[in-house]
Amino acid sequence: MAKTFFFYDLETSGLDARRDRIMQFAGIRTDMDLQLLGDPYNVLVKLSDDTIPSVEALMVTGITPQQTQMDGLTEAEFAKLLLEKVFTPDTIAVGFNNIRFDDEFIRALFWRSFCDPYEWCWKDGRSRWDLLDVVRMTRALRPEGIVWPTRDGKATNRLELLAKENGIDHFKAHDALSDVEALIAITKLIKEKQPQLYQYLLDMRDKNKVKQLVNLDDKKPFVYTSGRYDSEHDKTTVAFPLTSGKNGNIVVYDLRYDPTPFVNLSTDELKKKLYATWEERKTDGFVALPVKELQYNRAPAVAPLGVLEQSDGWKHIRLDKAMIEKHKTALLSRPHFAENIRTVYEDKAQFKKSGEVEAQLYDGFVNDRDRLRIETVRNASERELADFHPEFTDERLVPLLLHYKARNYPKSLSEDETRAWEEWRAGHIAAQLPQFAKSLQKIATSVTDENQQFILQELQLWVESIIPTDISDQDRES
Repeated sequence: MAKTFFFYDLETSGLDARRDRIMQFAGIRTDMDLQLLGDPYNVLVKLSDDTIPSVEALMVTGITPQQTQMDGLTEAEFAKLLLEKVFTPDTIAVGFNNIRFDDEFIRALFWRSFCDPYEWCWKDGRSRWDLLDVVRMTRALRPEGIVWPTRDGKATNRLELLAKENGIDHFKAHDALSDVEALIAITKLIKEKQPQLYQYLLDMRDKNKVKQLVNLDDKKPFVYTSGRYDSEHDKTTVAFPLTSGKNGNIVVYDLRYDPTPFVNLSTDELKKKLYATWEERKTDGFVALPVKELQYNRAPAVAPLGVLEQSDGWKHIRLDKAMIEKHKTALLSRPHFAENIRTVYEDKAQFKKSGEVEAQLYDGFVNDRDRLRIETVRNASERELADFHPEFTDERLVPLLLHYKARNYPKSLSEDETRAWEEWRAGHIAAQLPQFAKSLQKIATSVTDENQQFILQELQLWVESIIPTDISDQDRES
């Protein structure tokens, strides 16, 4: 089959992929020349009655839970659509910050829906690409031919502003389909104005090609664009392979900074810097540790130093060869620093384990026997699920199945299962209510727009409708 792009975007109930939910999905398939194939997708996904959306998120998207209930697919139906129609073999899934955001929501959706959370983006010729870092690197290294927006005097790569500055129609920012249309137009612009860089970064979505450039066997400086780097340098620096990271990845050092202040710090001192809180990082005198983990399978925007020799590349990112060479020499002369950094990353704190099974995707892989049972669950009808009680080896899958049935096939629940679901749902909602009430009160006092006032009213009605009776009674008594 010929490879195709599938450009997609999500609108969600919040920012946490482990807790929040997809509310809108839109996507457009194109051929490799960015010509449209078929009709666009634009669907809502039903918000289940255990979820309270973020007030702030709905103020941005304008989507109400009631809309999703009226017109949306269930999560099971949506997952089936993605597997059968969207993420087909040889599809390159493309978004704007999708690898760090949208893809995580897709993975969590598949976990909740008894689908493989990983195969959709690698098996049978599938892959993924993130245009945000492509835009960033183009701005930093090959800005010619494109108008680059600023905001309050600072560089910004926001999609709606980039579209506006370049005369691209973008009728409704933060509407998923409108965002996808704008993204395709920006992609065409970069391909037209900077075809060589465009094709190079498209090829570099292959993690094996990234490994050829960035590895520990042949350490050499390379150009690296990442959201973790400073905006004043267009998110771009020259980095150096330092040591191994988690899961076969690599830790790199930002050669913009002299390593001398860091090389003799103890591992405990390095940990304090690496894991400093946001508040600690804002204190006077704090100097961040200029290392980060590069993940090979996240389509990082990396390039050889040669790209800086053209179009005043060194000047654009405010670096020079002499400084890079000096800092590289200082690193190589102190090999114990790399070893200390490796130790720090080995001890790096993992995700705090959640008591809720929906958030336990990364707690371990499912074994082969359970994978067969998972497939049976996914293919079962509501009637079949009522009498299906598989003996899972993985203890996460038992409560996950209960929640899957409750959200997608509630008629399949027995009386005991209904009671267990309602008990879990009451506790889950009770935990969300304090933050919701605080956000609602804060935002309601400043909203004057009629549409936003309507959204707030709908959100309040939604929460009142899903609160279990015992919680409502407690609220009235208090």
